[in-house]
Amino acid sequence: MELYEAFRGTFAARHFTDEPVSDAQLYRLLDAARFAPSGGNRQGWRVVIVREAATRAALEPLMLPTMQRYVAEQRAGVSPWNPLAPSPVSEATCAATEVPEALLAPLRTAPVLLFVFLDLGKVAAMDQHLDRIGVISGASLYPFAWNILLAAHAEGLGGTLTTFLAPEEGKVKAHLGVPEDYAFAAMIPLGVPSKRLTKLSRKPVEDFATLERFAGPPLGAP
Repeated sequence: MELYEAFRGTFAARHFTDEPVSDAQLYRLLDAARFAPSGGNRQGWRVVIVREAATRAALEPLMLPTMQRYVAEQRAGVSPWNPLAPSPVSEATCAATEVPEALLAPLRTAPVLLFVFLDLGKVAAMDQHLDRIGVISGASLYPFAWNILLAAHAEGLGGTLTTFLAPEEGKVKAHLGVPEDYAFAAMIPLGVPSKRLTKLSRKPVEDFATLERFAGPPLGAP
């Protein structure tokens, strides 16, 4: 598969056929994904592969409140889980919000789930003392996660990077037997997409790239 084609064709797949994903397929895509860069080449990622229905059933109630707040805030016209402003939606409203099946479907129906964790002892968290949400540690993990999705696309599979379980990280780690020093980074459902998107909607380069300064002139097409 040509590289630029992979960039433009790797979509967020949330609905899958019943076709299984083999260990051989998983090995091939992880064997490719492992060449992602990481700080100091420390490769602090760890992947737990889950197929069992019992594990899915135990995790669903953990992610449901996160989804309820996400949906409630979205319906209220704000950016969900925004760290810069308090939520305008009450806890009671969130608790009463019905979560669309489309959000729950990946956990319930994907043939396989990949849980990706990051060894916090292997990252240089250079923003740890700043008065804001930390983001720098993700530089040593999310290129690997994106490589998984690119490799899955090359294998004829699809998936999406989800983080709804993050608020219940402790309980997730307890269910999966993950050591204390690891952070939950993503759950990636994988399978054969039941529908393949061919036209992805993304902002043009001119909307996000400027020359020399944040408010500088936009980078235009040649």
